Amino acid sequence: MQLTVQNLLVLQITGSAAATGLSMSVQAAPALLMSVLGGAAVDRWPRKLTAGVSQALLGLIAFTTAALVALDRLDMTSLMVLAAVTGIVATVDNPACALLGNDLVPAEDVPSAIGVGALVFNAGRLAGAALAGVTVGFLGTSAAYFANGFSFLFVTAVIPFLRPAPGAARHAAGEGGRPKQDMTVREGLSFFVRRPRLLALAGVTGVSAVFGRNYGLTLAVLVTGPLAGGAGAFGTVSTVLAVGGIIGAVLGARLRRPSVRLVGALAAAGALLQVVAGLSPSVAVLLVLVLPMAVVESVSDTAGTAVLQTDPPARLRGRVLGVWSSVGTVWSLGGPPALGLLMELAGPRGALVSGGLIIAGAIGAGHLLRTRRTVAPVVLRAGEGDVPDRTALEAVA
Repeated sequence: MQLTVQNLLVLQITGSAAATGLSMSVQAAPALLMSVLGGAAVDRWPRKLTAGVSQALLGLIAFTTAALVALDRLDMTSLMVLAAVTGIVATVDNPACALLGNDLVPAEDVPSAIGVGALVFNAGRLAGAALAGVTVGFLGTSAAYFANGFSFLFVTAVIPFLRPAPGAARHAAGEGGRPKQDMTVREGLSFFVRRPRLLALAGVTGVSAVFGRNYGLTLAVLVTGPLAGGAGAFGTVSTVLAVGGIIGAVLGARLRRPSVRLVGALAAAGALLQVVAGLSPSVAVLLVLVLPMAVVESVSDTAGTAVLQTDPPARLRGRVLGVWSSVGTVWSLGGPPALGLLMELAGPRGALVSGGLIIAGAIGAGHLLRTRRTVAPVVLRAGEGDVPDRTALEAVA
């Protein structure tokens, strides 16, 4: 809700769409450089305290913005500063709240907890924009910021009373017998780059983020261009995308053993659906394809998040999430310009079709390379005293 109101406020102050995009970039930019530090803070400090303080700070930012709007003292400079501070606090708040939720349930239920989190996020994204419009229309921009500030304070007040379910793993900063001063950013980065599963997950997510998934851009151009639809038609497409995201989150919450292979298979399936969507002859056909696209994307995201949050040791999860956030920011900042250039060269249909083929091809090539990387059998000359027909080297091999 607050991001929607912020965009409306920038348009009100400047009348410039470019300035709106700049404010979003300013808020996202801290994640590029500071997420690894935020993740280290989450690993070092108690999670309840970290999440509670970060939520309180976000509430303070919302109240400050609301007061400046009410007093007519808000200009673009102060708005950009507040957006940047919000982005900085979010580098701690995002991993803290995500991992705090995992700490409340038994290990076998963590994938389901992540799926529920994805469901809440998608529902909030769908309802937040509508709630922002209603609040601004009836009560004004300042009231919308005040409402969001109180929502942060509500979460802050609830966190101290959260109790883990029976069987939930207890987390403590600096666990595992290691001193807190050894919990460095370098340790998390080193774990990430040396873990093939995480690198494969990063590759699948990266190619999907650059050449697909930016449907707010590609489908907007396709609907209003070749399919000759208006803003209303694109609004319908966006609603179907949001509904598909919610359905996918519900299905993702049922995953018990998510894997990188599952993430890759779902991403490839979504890419092929994207190819067919790029060839849609009408908006009606596109709507039929958009729903499964969104469902597959949401399940894939939920499975990938579950792998990311459960694969590292508990003491490293904050820093690994920080590294992931930094990498993801590169994709989110670089993907839309690259996709825009591709649409300039190939048009919206060409961008959807070629992008989908690139995603599916890259994932298929990665799978073939992995399956061909087999270990050649070791042939040893039998010696005196060896047992016939016994596998050479056994477990040592």
